[in-house]
Amino acid sequence: MGKSIVQKIMEAHVVSGTLTPGSEVALSIDHTLIHDATGQMALLQFEALGIPRVKTKCSVTYTDHNILQIGFENMDDHVFLESASRKFGLYYSRAGNGICHQVNLERFSIPGDTLLGADSHTTTAGGVGMLAIGAGGLDLAVAMAGAPFHMSMPEVLKVELMGELPPWSSAKDVILEILRRLTVSGGRGKIMEFTGPGIKTLNATERATIANMSIETGAFTAIFPSDEVTRRYFIAQNREGEWREIQADPDASYDEEMVVDLSSIEPMIARPHSPDNVVPVKLEEGRTVDQVAIGSCTNSSLEDMLKVAAILRGKFVPPHVSLIVAPGSRQVLRDLTAYGALADLLSAGARLVETACGFCNGVGQAPRSRGVSLRTSNRNFPGRSGTADADLYLVSPETASASAIHGRITDPRILGKRIEVHLPEQFMVDDQMIVRPAPEGVEVEIIRGPNIAPLPQLEPLPEELEGELLLTLGDNVTTDDILPAGAHILSLRANVPAISRYVFSRIDPGFAGRAQADGVGFIMSGENYGQGSSREHAALAPRYLGIRVVITNSYARIHRDNLINFGILPLEFKHEEDQMRFSQGDRLRIRDLHNLLRDGRRIPLENATQGFVIETYMNLSARLRRILLAGGLLAYTQEKGKLEARENQARA
Repeated sequence: MGKSIVQKIMEAHVVSGTLTPGSEVALSIDHTLIHDATGQMALLQFEALGIPRVKTKCSVTYTDHNILQIGFENMDDHVFLESASRKFGLYYSRAGNGICHQVNLERFSIPGDTLLGADSHTTTAGGVGMLAIGAGGLDLAVAMAGAPFHMSMPEVLKVELMGELPPWSSAKDVILEILRRLTVSGGRGKIMEFTGPGIKTLNATERATIANMSIETGAFTAIFPSDEVTRRYFIAQNREGEWREIQADPDASYDEEMVVDLSSIEPMIARPHSPDNVVPVKLEEGRTVDQVAIGSCTNSSLEDMLKVAAILRGKFVPPHVSLIVAPGSRQVLRDLTAYGALADLLSAGARLVETACGFCNGVGQAPRSRGVSLRTSNRNFPGRSGTADADLYLVSPETASASAIHGRITDPRILGKRIEVHLPEQFMVDDQMIVRPAPEGVEVEIIRGPNIAPLPQLEPLPEELEGELLLTLGDNVTTDDILPAGAHILSLRANVPAISRYVFSRIDPGFAGRAQADGVGFIMSGENYGQGSSREHAALAPRYLGIRVVITNSYARIHRDNLINFGILPLEFKHEEDQMRFSQGDRLRIRDLHNLLRDGRRIPLENATQGFVIETYMNLSARLRRILLAGGLLAYTQEKGKLEARENQARA
């Protein structure tokens, strides 16, 4: 029996466990990726482990999220990140060098290697045959210390691409169609492996677009072959020596299969307020557009930007449309300038903004109140743009450009003949904005401004938990719901006491105060709790406020891992209807926790207010239960390191 790409890479990296779906497996990690919204905590946690230097092949810190310098906080973070990266052996990509996933694809991705990133869209690197996984920052800290990454082995979903995209349809439309089919939870527990003859019709950055948004289905990650198309991309990046071929065997087996006929894909649009609320663009045509924002890690490659420039050439956007363009990297911006395409964008009335995440994560470019914003980014959750009542649509660069010209949602097929762009054989490679780590043995002072707060100290799990049910919620609660993005909140990512004040602030402004006053708190929710970003602050900040238990019907994978990492019990209802028996304000209790965690998965939950008990459960490995008992992954790893040191000393 042949092997899939996933099997081949995992077999080369497995440290313990088996590749049987559902079983725990540990993988060695070659590369890590953090940025200025996740890296502060990751590096503070790495420092707390006492390891002098990262043990990965290559680790990189990017500055791309918190680039709006309206106070000292973001610059404090940047200086801390640069100095800590140099000290601990990480590369540091300076502000202005570009979005982490775009730059990582260009300069650091390696087919067949493993990449763990403290950002859910780390999956982008799957476009060039890298097994790229998003995780919380604490998982990154432990991986940088040389420990393997533990995970429940996913099923592998074969996505067979047939045919070729018709004119004006794009890779963004492909992943929107997949989201329409699977929804934001249909990919949970799966890795998407793309196969089929249609792959050869997609270039490396088109594949990266599809891999990028795979996470919106709840999938673990997505991966494409590394083939001749990939090789040409690496040649253009002057990195042919780092390319290698990775292909599935013809007789490889998969757990599940899906077929997508590229020739049937038409321009698609995700309506507010979810990435899976997808319909053909023609069904939304005619609605007036106030803002068009082109960029983000999903659609900011040179090819995307050249297409936009070609569509806009010789035209000018209407007065009521604000057109925002954010190239994905300094390399893309320099190539646009060399091609003359930047002049086309500016001449059409586009506002050029920094090569950064920007509008995608709510840092600048908020639309007007009740405005309609078309975006080429990957999420359109309520309030994510910074304007609570705006309607956000997700579209391809082609649809965005056509709509900007006409001032209303427009199917790009009305533009006529297909736009053809030709990529250079050699990109304008320039790594001067990437700071290399200091040589081993060179002393580097870590610079900590007042925005760099100490790590919170989290105590082990007690024998009994009793507290108030502080909040009851519905399905598909996002990490944006738990802890919003936006410039003023993101600037506090290195300061847990300060950022904790914003937990559930858009849903319940009084939540943080109630949680802190009660000391121990419980939260209840429905399906797919914690979908969206990998931000571990959505677990760490509630834990700081005293949240010790979340009870839901199901979890998004990364958020459940983050809850465990910070000692929060991720319980699940045995019967979905049990949630209806509880009311906000009920007093809840769990007794004999240590024995319950050691013995198995069943956890009785007592409602002391109403006088009944229900059964909940946690389907966790013995290792994860030990992490919860220790109070979280950091304490568990520290204690394990001390034990190993004592054993080594005894053997010596």
